[in-house]
Amino acid sequence: MDRTDQSMKQQSRTRFLLFLFSISILILAAGLLLSLKWGQAQISWRTLYEALTYQGQDKNHLYIQTLRLPRTLTACIIGMLLALAGLLTQLATKNPLASPHVFGINAGASLAVVFGLLAVTELSMIGSMLFAFAGAAVGALLVWALTGNDHKQYVRLALAGITVHFLLASLTEGLIILNQYSTESMIFWLVGSVNQAGWPEVRMILPFFLGSLLLLAVMIPSFRLLLIDDEIAAGLGQRVAIVRGIAVLLVLLMAGSAVAVCGPIGFVCLIVPHIARALSGSRLGALVPLTALLGGSLLVYADLLSRMIAFPFESPVGIVTAVIGGPFFVYLARRKGGTHR
Repeated sequence: MDRTDQSMKQQSRTRFLLFLFSISILILAAGLLLSLKWGQAQISWRTLYEALTYQGQDKNHLYIQTLRLPRTLTACIIGMLLALAGLLTQLATKNPLASPHVFGINAGASLAVVFGLLAVTELSMIGSMLFAFAGAAVGALLVWALTGNDHKQYVRLALAGITVHFLLASLTEGLIILNQYSTESMIFWLVGSVNQAGWPEVRMILPFFLGSLLLLAVMIPSFRLLLIDDEIAAGLGQRVAIVRGIAVLLVLLMAGSAVAVCGPIGFVCLIVPHIARALSGSRLGALVPLTALLGGSLLVYADLLSRMIAFPFESPVGIVTAVIGGPFFVYLARRKGGTHR
């Protein structure tokens, strides 16, 4: 009888997950279509279909193909990268309030990119990526260096991360103030924006996106070790430090590439993993793909909302994610206290 009940629960769980993934895919697909259709220029559904199937070459078709389509794809990819980076950060640190944004990684990447743009004339996109990775790594190393290895490591990690984040963010603002004439165009980027994303940005971010997803898919069985206590995993003969190091490397790859393209878009890393975990549970086989789908959906819809704030003018998408993420962060801090998992 127990086996029958267990089998029925498993089947019910499987059907629920299939339904959940189907709804998530439909929500993302609807967001992509709405993002392609709605904007400054009025586009009909017929024109949109012709543009996506390359059946026309008038100005509306070219407008969709060269501006809206790469912008929408960039928002989707960046949302997925940031959401997965947030999930891995929470797994690696065992802290439900952890994210690359809160723990200095995004701030380090931003500072490095701004410094690179000031130090190198006509910095290429590859150069921006390299500066972003270097800055993200420095931010992460600073946090881990201030943390220590005792039993209070994860409490100190939060305090050190917030401290490093504000320090690096202040240095970034100082560079902009001291070079205000040459950094005026960076204001939108620093808030987090996909307004200027085009096909070069898509081609640049795509290899990092696909490579990150491939490595993450391969490492999912190993990342399950991060769900249990380190002492238990070490007692089973597992190399927890190596697994955690790979997770941090993936976070640097995902967050660094995202910041280099669209700036430090906040709170996506924090919000989405919690929503996905509440819906699907802690099994990584379901949690990882659902986090990616919800992350892409959140940023696509946030970009869509950012066009309505001051229509017909554009607003940074980071404004929308901050408005959503700020209250969500306060809610999590009050409910979980930073320690409850």
